[in-house]
Amino acid sequence: MREGQSKETASAPEGVSVLRRNSDDVGWEYGVLVDINNKDKVKCILCDKQMCGGVYRLKQHIAQEGKNAKKCQGMKTTKEKLLEAQEKCKKALDGAKRKREVKTVRELELREEVHVSRVGGSEEVTCVGSSEPHKLGPMDKWTKAIDPTTTKSESLTQQRLNRELWKERLHEVHKYIARWAFNHAISFNACDNDEFKQMCEAIGQFGPGIEPPTMFDLRGRLLEEEYARTKSLLQEREAEKMKNGCSIMTDAWSDKKRRSVMNVRTNCADGTSFISSKEMSDVSHTSEVIFELVDKAIEDIGPDDVVQVVTDNASNNMGAKKLLHVKRPHIFWTSCATHTINLMLQGIGNMPRFKKMIDQAKAFTIFVYGHTRTLECMRYFIEGKEIVRPGVTRFASNYLTLDNIQEKKDQLRKMVVHSRWNSLKDVKSKKGKNATTTILNPTFWKDVKLTLAVFAPLFKVLRLVDGDVKPSMGFVYGEILKAKRHVKEALGNVENRFKDVVAIIDKKMAGRLDSPLHLTAYLLNPHYSYADPSIFGVPKITEGFINCVETFYYHDDEMQEQAANIELQKFQNREGPFSKKLARTFENFDYNPASWWRLYGTETPALQKMATKILSLTASSSGCERNWSGFDGVHTKKRNRLTTDRLNKLVYIQFNNRLINKRAKIKSKKITDVLLSSGTTEAQECVPSV
Repeated sequence: MREGQSKETASAPEGVSVLRRNSDDVGWEYGVLVDINNKDKVKCILCDKQMCGGVYRLKQHIAQEGKNAKKCQGMKTTKEKLLEAQEKCKKALDGAKRKREVKTVRELELREEVHVSRVGGSEEVTCVGSSEPHKLGPMDKWTKAIDPTTTKSESLTQQRLNRELWKERLHEVHKYIARWAFNHAISFNACDNDEFKQMCEAIGQFGPGIEPPTMFDLRGRLLEEEYARTKSLLQEREAEKMKNGCSIMTDAWSDKKRRSVMNVRTNCADGTSFISSKEMSDVSHTSEVIFELVDKAIEDIGPDDVVQVVTDNASNNMGAKKLLHVKRPHIFWTSCATHTINLMLQGIGNMPRFKKMIDQAKAFTIFVYGHTRTLECMRYFIEGKEIVRPGVTRFASNYLTLDNIQEKKDQLRKMVVHSRWNSLKDVKSKKGKNATTTILNPTFWKDVKLTLAVFAPLFKVLRLVDGDVKPSMGFVYGEILKAKRHVKEALGNVENRFKDVVAIIDKKMAGRLDSPLHLTAYLLNPHYSYADPSIFGVPKITEGFINCVETFYYHDDEMQEQAANIELQKFQNREGPFSKKLARTFENFDYNPASWWRLYGTETPALQKMATKILSLTASSSGCERNWSGFDGVHTKKRNRLTTDRLNKLVYIQFNNRLINKRAKIKSKKITDVLLSSGTTEAQECVPSV
C-alpha cells in the first residue's frame, strides 16, 4: 500500500503530496486520492469504495459512524485488519471530537471573562457564540428575529438566510483583521492566543464606533494598568515564596543599542517569575556590582524567603558568592545545572572519537541547507520534514539534529543513491561528494548510534533541570549518578572506553553540582535514600548534610542539633509516619518530594522545614537566559528607542503571562519537549551562515 501511494504521489504536485499523502492523519493508512487535483475525493483501499468529503469522511466510512458515510465492508482485507482499522479510525474521530469540545468550552470561558460596560440600551442583539448582547450594526437591517408563529418551512428559510448573512459579515471583519496583520508583520499564530480572542470579544461587545487606543495610551496608562494586573496574578507565588522559600536568578544581556541590561528572576515551587531588569551600561559587571544587585533583590523579596541564588560559573559570579556569604551566611549560592551539563557535553563532544562524527554531521547539514535544490531534494525524501532542530542550547541542537539524522537514516541513504540527488550540480562539488560519502559510510552511522547512546543519559538530566515541570534540586545529583552508570553501560562497561568520558563528567561536576545543598537534597529525597540506605553512610554526603544544616539554621544551635542529631536518625530508620504504607509514593519518580515531607515529616519539624524548602528549589538558572528572547521580541529594530523602564514593564508583562500560561499547560499535561526552541539561534552550527 505504501509503495502504491509513493508511486501515485510521485507524479502529483508537491503541494498535494505534502498536504495529503504525507499527513500524519491515520485515515491515509487506509485511503488514497482518486484524483490528485481533487483533494476531497478519496478511495478506501479496504473495499475500493470511492467517496467525497476527504479523509474525515473516509474515517467515518471505516469506523462505520455518521449518517453520511456508507459502512466499510472490508472486502479487500481480513476481518482482523478491518477491526483494527475501525478501532484506529474511531479513536481518531473521538479524539478530534474531544478536542473540538474542549476548544469550544475554552472559547466560551474566554468570552465569559470579557465584560464591557454599556451606556444606553436601544437596539441590542445576542452575538453568535456569546451570551452578551451588542448594538445592532448596519447589516442587521437585512436580518430579523425568527417568528415562533411562522411555519416550519418559513422558519428554516429565515434561519438559512441569517446564517449566510452572519458568515458574510464575519468574513468582512476577518479581512480587516488580516489586512492589519499582514501590513504590520504580525505572526500568524498570534490569532491562536487567548488575549487575541478576548480582544475580539470585547470589541464585539462594545459594538460599532469604538475608538482604538492611541500610541500614548498604550505606552502610558494602559501599560501601567496591565503591569499592575500581571503583578496581581502573581500573588499566589508570593504566598508560595513565603511558605517554602525561593531562588534568585540573574544574568546579563546587551540590547540592540548595545546597552547592558541585568535581569533578575525568582523561582519557587509554583514556577518562575520575572522581577526586574536594570541598565548597567555605565559600570563593569564586577563581583561587587553583581553582589549589590542580588542583595537588593533579596532585600526586596525578604531575606527569610530566599534560600539560594543560582548563576553560571563566571568568575565575577563566584566573587559575588563570597561577598554574599559574608553578609548573608544563611543563603546558598549554587551553580546552574544546565550550564554545568552543557560543559560536560561540550567536553565529551570535543573528544576525538566523537568530534570527528559530529563535524561530519554538521558538514552534511550545512551542505544540504546551503543549497535550495539539495534542501528541496532532502525534504522530498523525508516527506517535508527537517533534520535540523533548534534547541535551547547549542549542544541540545547538536543532539536533537543527530537524533533526527539517525531516525531518517533509511530515507537519507535512499536519497544519496537516487538519480534525483545525483543529477544536482551542487552534489558534484567536493563538499557534495563528501556529503554523499558520509551518508553511505557504515562507520558514520555506527558512530552516530554510539554518540547518541553516550549523550542520551546526560540529555535526560538536561530535560529535568531545564524545565519547570517540577523542582529539580532533589533529583539532579541522583540523576547524574544514574547517567554515569548508563554511560558506562553504553561503552560496554569497559574501563578503557569509559574512563575519559566519566572523568569529564566528574571534573565538571566537582564544586558545582556536588555542593552541600545538592548532597542534602539527594539525601533527603527518599526516592534515592530509601532505595539505597547505604547513602546515609557515605562520608561525602553526611559531611555535606552537616554543612548544609549549619548554613540553613545559621546561628540556631538548637535547630541544628534537632535536625542533624535527632531527626535525621528517625528519617533514616523510617520511624513514625515515615513507616506508613502510603509513604511508599516516593518509589514513583514523578512524585513531589516536598509534598511528601509536608505529609509524613510531621514528627521531625526541623528536618521537615529544611526538606520542604530545599526540595522545592530549582537547580538551574537557564530560564533566566531564555528570558533574553523575550527582550529580543520586545526590543526589535523598529522599537529600539524604548526606555529601560518601559522595556522592563513590557517584558514583565509578556514573560510572566507566558509563564502563567505555561504552568497551566503543565498542570493540564499539555507540555512539550523543554529542549526544543522556537527560534533558530542555537541551531546555527548546523546550518550555513548568511
